[in-house]
Amino acid sequence: MATSPLERNALEEMIRSGEIDTVLVVFPDLQGRLMGKRVTGHYFLDHVIDGSVEACNYLLTVDVDMNVLPGYEYATWEKGYGDFSCRPDLATLRRIPWLEATALVVCDLFDEETGEPVEVAPRTILRRQLERAAALGYSIKCGTELEFILFRQSYEEAAEAGYRGLTPQNDYILDYHILQTTKDEYLIRQIRNGMDGAGVPVEFSKGEAEHGQHEINLYYAEALEMADRHTIYKNGVKEIAALNGQAITFMAKYAFDKVGSSCHIHSSVWDADGTTSLMWDEGGPHHMSEVFRGWLGGQMAATRELAWCYAPFVNSYKRYQPDSWAPTAIGWGKDNRTLGLRVVSHGQGYRVESRIPGADANPYLALAAKIAAGLHGIRNGLEPGDPYTGNGYEAEDLLRVPHTLVDAIELLEGSSVAREAFGEDVHKHLVNTAVQEWNEFNKYVTDWEVRRGFERL
Repeated sequence: MATSPLERNALEEMIRSGEIDTVLVVFPDLQGRLMGKRVTGHYFLDHVIDGSVEACNYLLTVDVDMNVLPGYEYATWEKGYGDFSCRPDLATLRRIPWLEATALVVCDLFDEETGEPVEVAPRTILRRQLERAAALGYSIKCGTELEFILFRQSYEEAAEAGYRGLTPQNDYILDYHILQTTKDEYLIRQIRNGMDGAGVPVEFSKGEAEHGQHEINLYYAEALEMADRHTIYKNGVKEIAALNGQAITFMAKYAFDKVGSSCHIHSSVWDADGTTSLMWDEGGPHHMSEVFRGWLGGQMAATRELAWCYAPFVNSYKRYQPDSWAPTAIGWGKDNRTLGLRVVSHGQGYRVESRIPGADANPYLALAAKIAAGLHGIRNGLEPGDPYTGNGYEAEDLLRVPHTLVDAIELLEGSSVAREAFGEDVHKHLVNTAVQEWNEFNKYVTDWEVRRGFERL
């Protein structure tokens, strides 16, 4: 586990000196957003740093619009929607450079009465998978690569326009393009340096394959640390854009004729103390160790049934289009970007990249699913088979990514891997979240339906 980028003693001194006057006390919700409270520095020291703040437990039973949804067992109207305790994980303390005099800490959630962890909280779900890995003598490291699209309009201007007719920051594709990305450096540099200052270390930034699209890659890290960094980064990118009067979207597919935004997940299995990767075998097939073959075999076997964890919204499935850089086939290959699973690097860096998750995925659930699938493969000795060579979009003998949210719901509901890894209560909670997302979508008439049907039907 990484150490805190801001030590407790240093924070206490900053608060007492007035250098820090606000602490964001936060936790991730089911959509992967930061929820919580802004706490005054002196109150944080007096009551929260060794205690907690409280928040309503309905926050784990709402959709992205904060609608209270039916069908959950964890929290309901009948149970009164009480509080849970948000206890700071002091290993996550960090300063937030782009917000004046502000620090942040991520919390774990606990039941107010019993003091037990809230099992349906995303951070707890990921912790449980890491505990399962630790019981087998493993630690898991991951990297999440998020893409986003930058617009010239502000969030308020975008909303006023109904999110139509927005202007991407760049007027031509800027993939790896230095001149074009120089024009955006006033903002992208703020993000890179801001994240470094917040203890979310950045490797690099680059232009991507669509107008206004960028990718900023974070350092590879232990899985829980990676999920925390991912969430702070995603929230911070939007804040920094808003402070500059611009908007950024992490939608998987903001327009059907545009390239979508992904969240490629790199993962590998390490020894218990995280010092040695267990993936490389000089004499193994494709240099894969037995652990790597099981890990990859599990991804091949369970990706379809866990697909909702990588693509949780109706829009998520619009991204999976042929020749779009988003995969449609669940196959693996050596450095082949047309497939869902891409094996890359060598030695201690040997790992598998899943290209299936979109930028809208909740990183805690996506990484939990990735670990659940990998452990399933290791424990059952699953083999990944031979690598696929050629264009995965045209492959006729490979399984496909689910076409719609409905397909993914059916697969998740029937998933023995999810039920065993997450437990019955968490499995039901996640399935209901998926079902309610589909139910909410079906309450609305889309522009496409009106255009097609108003006169002609």
